[in-house]
Amino acid sequence: MGFWSLLEVASMPVIQVLIISLVGAYLATDRCKLFPVEARNSMNKVVFVIFAPALMFANLAQTVTLQDMVSWWFMPVNMGLTFLIGGLLGWMVVKILKPPPYLEGLIVATCSSGNMGNLPIILVPAICDEDKSPFGNRSVCRTVGLSYASFSMALGGFYIWTYTFRLIKGSAMKFKEMEESEKTAIKSSNSDLEADHKTKLLGAPEGELVKKETGFWRKGVDFFHEILEELRAPPTVGAIIGFIFGAVTWLRNLIIGDDAPLRIVQATAKLLGFGFLPADPLFQYVLMLQFTLPPAMNIGTMTQLYNVGQDECSVLMLWTYLIAILALTVWSTIFLHLLV
Repeated sequence: MGFWSLLEVASMPVIQVLIISLVGAYLATDRCKLFPVEARNSMNKVVFVIFAPALMFANLAQTVTLQDMVSWWFMPVNMGLTFLIGGLLGWMVVKILKPPPYLEGLIVATCSSGNMGNLPIILVPAICDEDKSPFGNRSVCRTVGLSYASFSMALGGFYIWTYTFRLIKGSAMKFKEMEESEKTAIKSSNSDLEADHKTKLLGAPEGELVKKETGFWRKGVDFFHEILEELRAPPTVGAIIGFIFGAVTWLRNLIIGDDAPLRIVQATAKLLGFGFLPADPLFQYVLMLQFTLPPAMNIGTMTQLYNVGQDECSVLMLWTYLIAILALTVWSTIFLHLLV
């Protein structure tokens, strides 16, 4: 296929997402008044608690088998590399630009945590639906592409709700420490008559006192407990249940009436074999796409949860997603050119 044909295939899904986003942005404006703040918050909760878990469960349970999980072993490694490389680049940006301490975690998170779920599950099937798609039969491509994207979405949930969640939580703790230090400075300027017995203790940061009272074993237990709590997020729970139903044959048969999609995926898996990387160009395309995605939208949810860096997060999301309109199209065209 020629360059312009590949550019058309790569640009159409991005344009479709852009149009839908513009419509949603217009509906959320004060002029339209169809989606005020309360409605958007309620919609986000419904998507987070119901729609996202249901989508991940349905796609994983119906299209991903135990054999697929074994043959796709490189995908979690690939995603780990994206988080590692992005985290290192974010750390370099923090050291060079020296932002306020409470924004360091946010910057590293936006550099390392890509939108592994929402965008692939939209872009990959959309590319398969294009008439000039280089990935062969439309129905087979869409079925297999959904399984790849769902697997990516599930793995991304694990990374984001552990690694990224802790980065934002650390930023929130630094923000609280900064507020406490400001209050301490105000109290220290008071006269001795207004100071109480606690005022003199505020010279040492609260975090240092906690560290002295908390042992290494206790820290490890608390850290493990926090990870378990974070993994209880509805999308992650939906992904885990989907993995179980997909891996256990009799459970999968309970929810699949027509096993035609399953047979397609199994036949494709047999053709791919168990090499270092599956020979399917669509699988390799998804792996490459994971390195070019803009920051995860869940980062905004986390900043709202901890009430830290919300304005800064909005600015970062705005510019990165605007640039992603061009960047995703260009890189997607390059990836398609390399694979076909």
